[in-house]
Amino acid sequence: MTKYGEYIDLLRQMVRTPSLSFEEGKVSSLVSEALDSFGIEHSLPGGNIVSVTRHFDPLKKTLALDAHLDTVSASGGYTRDPFDPGDDESIVRGLGSNDDGGSVVSMIATFRHFYNIPLPFNLMLVLTREEERSGPDGARWLYAAGGGLEQSGVFPLPDWVIVGEPTGMKAATSERGLLVLDGEAHGVSGHAARAEGVNALYIALDDIAALRSHRFTRHSPRMGDVRLNVTQIEAGSAHNVIPDLCRFVVDIRPTEQYTNTEILQELQALCRSSLKARNLANRSSATPEGSPLLAAARALGIEEFSSPTTSDWMRIGCEAIKMGPGDSARSHKADEYILTSEIQQAIEIYTEYINNFHGNTLE
Repeated sequence: MTKYGEYIDLLRQMVRTPSLSFEEGKVSSLVSEALDSFGIEHSLPGGNIVSVTRHFDPLKKTLALDAHLDTVSASGGYTRDPFDPGDDESIVRGLGSNDDGGSVVSMIATFRHFYNIPLPFNLMLVLTREEERSGPDGARWLYAAGGGLEQSGVFPLPDWVIVGEPTGMKAATSERGLLVLDGEAHGVSGHAARAEGVNALYIALDDIAALRSHRFTRHSPRMGDVRLNVTQIEAGSAHNVIPDLCRFVVDIRPTEQYTNTEILQELQALCRSSLKARNLANRSSATPEGSPLLAAARALGIEEFSSPTTSDWMRIGCEAIKMGPGDSARSHKADEYILTSEIQQAIEIYTEYINNFHGNTLE
């Protein structure tokens, strides 16, 4: 048994408990029971789990530890039961072990360590639902002005957040957002044998060419340029019918230099096709220079990087940094796993990080 065996055991129980987005009730209850056994008082607003340490002071600012309880569906290609964590002391296998169970149990262990210790700031634990599908009742609701945390009358909106995601305990100081556009080109149908009609496919292809050649002028010092790819296209009903409609999809990974609305407006000006955003809320994020989150990471010599993947960070309205055990390359893939040594390392680094965290703690 490892030094932190009770947390490894909790993670194994979590893997055995299916917890797809919107179906986290059983794992939420499981984790809640574990917190009860650890003597940690907590609430379950909307099925999320929230707690503050015993020395909570409303005059102090608040640092939150945030991780998510839900998983994606098991992908094809698993060579073993995705809900079987195995019994090897060095590794926990299965769906959600790496994303995001490792962060959940590491943050619980860290929070428990500080639960009865006075700090110059408040420490809060936030375990959310619906992260994988950007649902309405997880972080989006909790962290919103007037949302779940404020509605509780007990919990503050935090001033800083550590977002637990598998980063190998490197500090992601920025992450790209996500903007998906549905394009529609409209033409006039006609018989392909005659010189008639307006080909919607050609309109779409001209627009796609314009999108491919477009360059956004604002460069991010951390993330580089906005990335754009057309990933789907659909048109036509038969070989001899000029298509009057062509649909295509544009995948865009923004930087902090642009809002999603700015990107949409800039691209729409290039196109005859209509462009409609599926969601404008999935913004890019970056930890500002001068943040105590950066200062603590740098004091410990933690490597910094820019994350290409999204997380609940984009739903959090305050300063944040993303750091957790595991490897994102294992996420959303068959035979997911995390090493128990990675969890032990995470608990120790989180603990040292909090001991080195010096925020402006009073209003």
